[in-house]
Amino acid sequence: MQMKVEPVILEGKVVRLEPLDAKHAEDLAEVATPDLFVYHFPPAELTANGFRDQICELKDMSGWCPFAIVERESGKTVGITCYLDIRPEARALEIGSTWVAKPWQATAVNPEAKSLLLSHAFDNLGALRVQLKTDERNLQSQAAIAKLGAVREGTLRKQMILPDGHQRNTVMFSITDDEWPDVQERLRKRLEAR
Repeated sequence: MQMKVEPVILEGKVVRLEPLDAKHAEDLAEVATPDLFVYHFPPAELTANGFRDQICELKDMSGWCPFAIVERESGKTVGITCYLDIRPEARALEIGSTWVAKPWQATAVNPEAKSLLLSHAFDNLGALRVQLKTDERNLQSQAAIAKLGAVREGTLRKQMILPDGHQRNTVMFSITDDEWPDVQERLRKRLEAR
C-alpha cells in the first residue's frame, strides 16, 4: 500500500491547516519578521508579493504539500508548515519548513499543528515514519521536536548550503508508527493542559 498525500484541511481547536495559497500572502507579510528566517529559506522579500512568489514555488515543488497555519479565533494566517520529502513507496514523509510568527510562539499553535499533521500522516495516510529535521544551531527547534517525543537519530554533516553560504549541519529526528500512540498521548495531554 502506497501513501497518497493530497492537499487537505486539518481542523483543530486552535488552528486550522489549509492548503497554502496566494490568499494567505497578505497575512504572512503582516506577521513575518526577518529573525524568523535565520534557519529557514525566506521569500525574496517579506512582502505580500514576496510570499505569493514563495507560495507558488512551494506548491510546485515535487514531493511537497505546504499548509497555511490559520489561527481559528481570528482567521489570521500566522505561519507555514509542510509535508515534504514525501516517499509514498516507503510510506514515509517529513514535517518541516515550519515557521510561526512571534506572537503565536510558545502557545498551542505549533504543538496543535504538529499533532494534526502527525495524526493525519499516521492515522489517515498509513505512514510508517515521519521525520523532522532542523539546523544544528537552532536549539529552540531541537527542544520543540524533542518535546514532541521524536527520537533524535543523529546529525547529517554539511547537509545543505543556506542562502547566506553557511554549510548547515542538520539534526534528524523521527517518529515511527510503533511510537505514534505514545507520542499522540503525550501531545493530547500537553494540549489539554493549555
